[in-house]
Amino acid sequence: MGTGSIAPPRSSTLRSRLLTALSGDPNGTPPWVRALADGDDAGYFADGGAVWTVHAGTSTLIAGIRALLIQALHPGALAGVHDHSRYRDDPMGRLSGTVRWILCVTYGSTAQAQRETARVGRLHQRVRGTYDTADGPRAYTAGDTDLVEWVHLAFTEAFLGAHEIWGGPIPGGGDAYVREWAQAGRLMRVANPPETEAELRARLAAFTGELRRDERVDEVVRFLRRVPLPGSMGVSYRLLFAAAVASLPREYRKLLGLRRVPLPVITLARLALAASTRALGAGPRAQDFARERHARLGFPPPVSQD
Repeated sequence: MGTGSIAPPRSSTLRSRLLTALSGDPNGTPPWVRALADGDDAGYFADGGAVWTVHAGTSTLIAGIRALLIQALHPGALAGVHDHSRYRDDPMGRLSGTVRWILCVTYGSTAQAQRETARVGRLHQRVRGTYDTADGPRAYTAGDTDLVEWVHLAFTEAFLGAHEIWGGPIPGGGDAYVREWAQAGRLMRVANPPETEAELRARLAAFTGELRRDERVDEVVRFLRRVPLPGSMGVSYRLLFAAAVASLPREYRKLLGLRRVPLPVITLARLALAASTRALGAGPRAQDFARERHARLGFPPPVSQD
């Protein structure tokens, strides 16, 4: 429905590899991406707004690594990943699943965003177990209030922080991004998600006493440092990992036991992201399908598009 005007072009090797990693499809147009053109409303986020701007940038390639590193510091969140995630056996499958949720919530209609969130929720229903605390074992589920809050906070911090280093201006600034993305937190049942940068920092700081490094954290860090990717993709990924580490707030880097490498990785990553931007810009993107839906419904385009 409504997708006939967008035909995927012949993919370059780099574009094909990036899109396979991010969406599971070499053209970047699996059925759930094409479905972004369907629906009867504008969705939760405005074209040209803060969330569209941040999530359209290739700094998200680094933000995802940064978010996983921060999330790993909470023993409850890490227990869910360690005990139930398939990240070791199928890291690209897990990545594309996460990307699917982000893009559907960002660019989809409200109905598609809600369906995708419900799909993720069903996957999380089996995530339960125990983890050790200073007071003894604690039972957890993926739906625990503190865990969903921590995941949302870490995601918001990482994507905002990476964009502030490698992206352009954000319409409305960082506060606008935090305020808009709070809607995603509400979809995931986060209680009163923060709506300003200052509130985001305060809520993150409130978790400090619960964060720790242990053998499981080190295992995740070792895996994230060298995700098994073929050829040049593996080389590029290691640069992005080093950039993610360099971009981390110092307190998280110290907790993780990580050091910045003595190379200008911030600048080198900017060059790598620019190459990725050129490759991904050679064909249709998720937001193009969303804009097709907007045009069909008669919504005017923004004054300045990404």
